[in-house]
Amino acid sequence: MTWQFIFTEQYNRRAAKFLKRNPAIESQYVKTLELLEHNPHHPSLRLHSLSGKLEGLYSVSINLKYRITMELIITEREIIPINVGDHDAAYK
Repeated sequence: MTWQFIFTEQYNRRAAKFLKRNPAIESQYVKTLELLEHNPHHPSLRLHSLSGKLEGLYSVSINLKYRITMELIITEREIIPINVGDHDAAYK
């Protein structure tokens, strides 16, 4: 069973801006979303919960430099992406 993405307008704008600045990793970004949809716990995503001001959110890796922060609603099998970018930008 797959998970359902809920993309907000704010995230779509952030993702479009991110991909415009980083076109070379678009295929990695798409692959990350595909893996998330099928299995958010896939080892290559390095899913982990966040703490501090981002407590309640999770992060996955696109590659060693770039991350996606998101909310996972486990009971509903929903993923709501929040932010995308390098380590510092994704965790703002």
